[in-house]
Amino acid sequence: MKDRCSGRMKRRAADARLEDRGTTGGQRRFGRALYLMTALFLAAFLTGGCGAGFPFAEEEDAAGEYTKSQAMIIVATERNRYEQVYTDRIWNVTLTDGRSFGAYLLEQVETFLTNLKRMNLLAEEQGVVLTSAEQSRLQSLSARYYEGLSDADKAYTGATEKDVQAMYQEYYLANKVVGQLTDGIDLEVSDSDAKVITVRMIQISSEAAAEAVYRRVSQDGSNFLTVARETSEGEQIELSLGRGELPEAADEAAFALSAGEMSPLIACDGWYYIFQCVSDYDAEATALRKTRIYEERKNQVFQQICAQAGTDSPAVFTENFWPEIRLTGDDTSTTTNFFALYEEEFGSQ
Repeated sequence: MKDRCSGRMKRRAADARLEDRGTTGGQRRFGRALYLMTALFLAAFLTGGCGAGFPFAEEEDAAGEYTKSQAMIIVATERNRYEQVYTDRIWNVTLTDGRSFGAYLLEQVETFLTNLKRMNLLAEEQGVVLTSAEQSRLQSLSARYYEGLSDADKAYTGATEKDVQAMYQEYYLANKVVGQLTDGIDLEVSDSDAKVITVRMIQISSEAAAEAVYRRVSQDGSNFLTVARETSEGEQIELSLGRGELPEAADEAAFALSAGEMSPLIACDGWYYIFQCVSDYDAEATALRKTRIYEERKNQVFQQICAQAGTDSPAVFTENFWPEIRLTGDDTSTTTNFFALYEEEFGSQ
């Protein structure tokens, strides 16, 4: 029962200590970072049965396939982005299921492209097309991206400007069709939902000991932080919290505090908590959490839409080139801005 109350906090502390290791926590972190479809998880919603009734193109209507050079635009973007953050040591990481991180990354890119094609088939079925103004903007964007590629980037991807334009058009159409299907649905994340506070926490397993500590920190002149460091059995003393990250009773007590206030002694399934509020509203952290919650909601609804499209993947690749792709080697490709340039031009839609 103690584990149920404190498990999430312990997992957060453990994840914070992870380096480039093939642990479960590391795999979760890499998975969270791999938002290949940041802009594609656009206007979406999160209500029961929200995707019901969406029409989808039949599998036999599949038209057009991605070539290796088109796929390599996405592969290069993600490979180089990871190397920038983690260096080439990332390719030595083995996940808990035995896969290399490189194999995992390629699987994610393949899934991304499969879902991208699904959305384009849906756009075709729904009669969603590009306007002349949109085509012009996408052409300019493609030229901008391609002109920024080095010779090494072009050699690694094998992509032409025509390939770049094709991928930007597919990406834009996918955003457009999902945006139209979910038009008018409120995705706003309230400050209350996203609110982040900073607290100091004492966590003790013995009721008698917890009561004694509470009397101690309640005395005039007592230093909460010093007492917490001396007595708390938890792994974290000072932490930032969003709603729902603590057991319900502890969550309510912590979020009821104003800066400088201390909570009463809170009992929860064999654990006892005392909180002191350092900040009752972290504006920067709240903004970041609001964005993360929004993206998670869009991610979930996108998965709903894809699930309704069917479990069988359409034939979207000209050949099985995936075993040929190498993420390591002597090439000096550095391109990372395919999606960043798109967001500069069109925003997150």
